[in-house]
Amino acid sequence: MRILPKLGLGTAAVTLVGLVGPGAILPAEALTVSQVKVAQSRLNALGCGSGPVDGKAGAMTQAATVRFQSANALSQTGSLNSTTYARLRASTAKRCDVRPVPRRSGTGRRIVLSQSQNWVWLIDARGKVVRQGGIIDNPKYLKAGTYTSGSKCGRAGRIARNTDGGRLYLNRFVRFAPCGIGFHQIPTYKSNGRQIHADYLLGTNYRASHGCIRVSASMSSAIWSFTTSATRVVVMR
Repeated sequence: MRILPKLGLGTAAVTLVGLVGPGAILPAEALTVSQVKVAQSRLNALGCGSGPVDGKAGAMTQAATVRFQSANALSQTGSLNSTTYARLRASTAKRCDVRPVPRRSGTGRRIVLSQSQNWVWLIDARGKVVRQGGIIDNPKYLKAGTYTSGSKCGRAGRIARNTDGGRLYLNRFVRFAPCGIGFHQIPTYKSNGRQIHADYLLGTNYRASHGCIRVSASMSSAIWSFTTSATRVVVMR
């Protein structure tokens, strides 16, 4: 019989093929440690960030699976279904951390943001990608289109330590869309400096921002340096 892991948002399960009928679901404890380790090792080798190869199909493995599915144009379920598992094992599997710039995103110096991939690229004037990585956004607030970084609605275009008006800092905030939408580090608590969620959730659909584009601390620094002058931002679905 053939066992394929399924890593969903909730309790993991496996699909058992050829014993009790196609699509039968078994509880998480039916997963073998070796199966999960194989998946984790492959995800890490492809730059998907699955974390420790410990045989435990936890949140980091599920997030890594979403990034893999995103990079390989698969449904972003976080589940290692038969299609995802087969693609993961294939020699043609695409990396998570190095992705081609989406077509029809224009030319020249720009930032390109793909909402479908939960991904961002910083591209210099020669068309070279100087940095790329995962994001958290919210398409409900940010529409596809072309924007320019800078002051909007009478508000500063760049704020090193912005605040949500409450208990959070939005570090290295770079505004690019009216009126309050911009890039910034994952929000941190004023009380202890900790982020409100982990970096491993970037590049997934497991969180939604309040409209802004959340990135890692290092990516926020890169964007801050990249946007010292008005910079085109291309938002794509």
